[in-house]
Amino acid sequence: MKGIDVVMEQQHSPNRLGDRIGKVLIIAYKESTDLLEKTLREEGLTPEVVRQAENPAMQDFSPNYRCLLNHRSAWEKALSGPQPTLIVEADFVPVEGFGQLPLSFPGDRTDLGIAWLYTCASQIYSVSQEGYAEGFSTSMVAYIITNHSAEYLMKLADRITDEIGPKKYFSWDSGIDTFLRQHKFKNYVPFRNYGEHGGPPNPEHGQNQLSSSHRADILYGKLAFLPMYASEDYGGSLKFLGVRLKARLKGIGRLVTGRYIRLPVLKKSNVPGRLLSFAIRRHLTPRL
Repeated sequence: MKGIDVVMEQQHSPNRLGDRIGKVLIIAYKESTDLLEKTLREEGLTPEVVRQAENPAMQDFSPNYRCLLNHRSAWEKALSGPQPTLIVEADFVPVEGFGQLPLSFPGDRTDLGIAWLYTCASQIYSVSQEGYAEGFSTSMVAYIITNHSAEYLMKLADRITDEIGPKKYFSWDSGIDTFLRQHKFKNYVPFRNYGEHGGPPNPEHGQNQLSSSHRADILYGKLAFLPMYASEDYGGSLKFLGVRLKARLKGIGRLVTGRYIRLPVLKKSNVPGRLLSFAIRRHLTPRL
């Protein structure tokens, strides 16, 4: 099983994450980011915290809309960078060796829209000969964009403000893939997740008939530190093992029920075997 990881690493060996990223932005509100910053620095990255300031005028805004505003601030900062920008939320927990992992997209592409490093409800549309998977994800816990795609994401945020407004709940992250593809960008999902969403469940999701919590189905390696949901206050190591086991089983369930690869996508593909191989091999690891 270890050999499978090695093969995937060799396919992408010229494109290490830490060598191809410009800015690294951590989106935060009141959360402490000290441990995440320290971990990223140890990986050779230089993070900057984008922290939302207190604003009484925003008190009745939807929390999900305030989250969008914080991401928009990061997108604005990404405009000035010639290299791709890595954006992570404050409760992201990277795996060990994060900076040495391969890019999840071809590094020479000029039409990169977004490359998710952490996925939720993911799907794949195609897999290139080199092993890069175009696909869909919700959740903006960890991802890479370019200055060009950042410009369009800001337009999307402004359109949501005009058409939906700040007070109504709207799952804006689920429309990122469609919006960028409509503007001729290509979006990528990773072979395995580069880290975990470590925060507590979002109550606003549950109030709107969506899953209140989401975790990485498969990790690239051991987490650099324990997620918040596995702290002593929340149940410690036993809680961690239970959450990770549930996430792994959910990922396998999505595969066998045709939600990771949709049957119409598989039927239309010129290389269905390549899609199936990618989808199955990513699960062949004993790690929770």
